[in-house]
Amino acid sequence: MSTTLLKKETLERKWYIVDAAGKPLGRTAVTVANLLRGKHKADFTPNVDCGDYVIVINTDKAILTGKKLDQKTYYRVTGWIGNLKETKARVMMDNRSDYAMELAVKGMLPKNTLGRNALTRLHLYKGEEHAHAAQKPVAWTLD
Repeated sequence: MSTTLLKKETLERKWYIVDAAGKPLGRTAVTVANLLRGKHKADFTPNVDCGDYVIVINTDKAILTGKKLDQKTYYRVTGWIGNLKETKARVMMDNRSDYAMELAVKGMLPKNTLGRNALTRLHLYKGEEHAHAAQKPVAWTLD
């Protein structure tokens, strides 16, 4: 059996648009991470950055199931000694829902240069409007 390996020079990237309205945050993040990584392609190669561009709209309408709105906590460190800041998921989804989606997708990508490059192809928007209509993105439905 022969294996076809994708070359970086022959790569063609597509643009996809994902609507997160009414969908769970984590399930949307899994789909977006797979699109950014290129795992949906038949010629996926793990060591080549073969993913596509992804636009996520309506991040403010994504939902968290169960008691996650009240129990989930986001932590960040300011860099000063003893300054660990925490934010509840309800506050994060109200104020910075695009950042919550970015953190979810970032956690599902590899922690190396492939993951960092894939994250640069992610575009997040709170509402319906986005600035990438010229790229003619194709709608991707969540399963």
